[in-house]
Amino acid sequence: MYSIDPKEIPTQKLYGLMVSSIGPRPIAFASTINEKGEPNLSPFSFFNMFSAKPPVVVFSPVRRIRDNSEKHTLQNVQATKEVVINVVNYEIVQQMSLSSTEYGDGVNEFEKAGLTMQKSDLVKPFRVAESPVQFECKVTKIVSLGDDGGAGSLVVCEVIKMHINEAVLDENKKIDQQKLDQVARMGGSWYSRANMGMFEVPKPISSMGMGIDSIPTSIKKSNILTGNDLGKLGNVEKQPEADEVKSYISENKLEDFIRESSNDKIHAIAQEYLKKDDVDSAWKLLLAKK
Repeated sequence: MYSIDPKEIPTQKLYGLMVSSIGPRPIAFASTINEKGEPNLSPFSFFNMFSAKPPVVVFSPVRRIRDNSEKHTLQNVQATKEVVINVVNYEIVQQMSLSSTEYGDGVNEFEKAGLTMQKSDLVKPFRVAESPVQFECKVTKIVSLGDDGGAGSLVVCEVIKMHINEAVLDENKKIDQQKLDQVARMGGSWYSRANMGMFEVPKPISSMGMGIDSIPTSIKKSNILTGNDLGKLGNVEKQPEADEVKSYISENKLEDFIRESSNDKIHAIAQEYLKKDDVDSAWKLLLAKK
């Protein structure tokens, strides 16, 4: 048995061992606003429900281990005492992952992740329109668990309104778990899909993903590419340069194919590259037909 005294190993190692052993964990896709009214969107896998009367959910933003700084979400709920918790299903998992990129204060992660801001009924933060279930919440208490990097803060939220997409309901107005297709967080880059098992989502690049908002409109408005596909495309620092695209097409003798094929056909092939996580080839193919 490999036994560990938490006080005797680096926090980063302890964190990795704990999140790899405690899971799958549900994901709180938390939408907040700052005091200027600017939206923020970020996922947290330290999350669960703890009461039904009153309806209470709790999530925990953790202080960054590398520099002991606070997450924008925590600062926002401290200032406004409001949050919307959005449930993450498989259809938006790549966009959710992209939103976890550490963009600067005031950057709108809804736009970066290509998600739709939907006005809430009772609180100021926006809902994620693509999320199948959304909880509008008042923050009733914030409990700090420590002052060092890696310490969490329990954000206790009372649900004051719940929204459910009718597409995930059965004839009795109960949530069909198969239709919900929920995902949960595991260790490293691993996730769990409730009705399919484990799968991997590459972590957002440390150098800052360009975001879906920077993708050319002709690609972003594709009839073929899904939100998850766009999430993978947006998780690159920048799109390939024109000479890189030209070289790729020439080396693979694709000139005639590109010229004769429709946008939808090119996008469908690029989608196959994305399924294999060959994002570079997908980008070059898409840009050749832009």
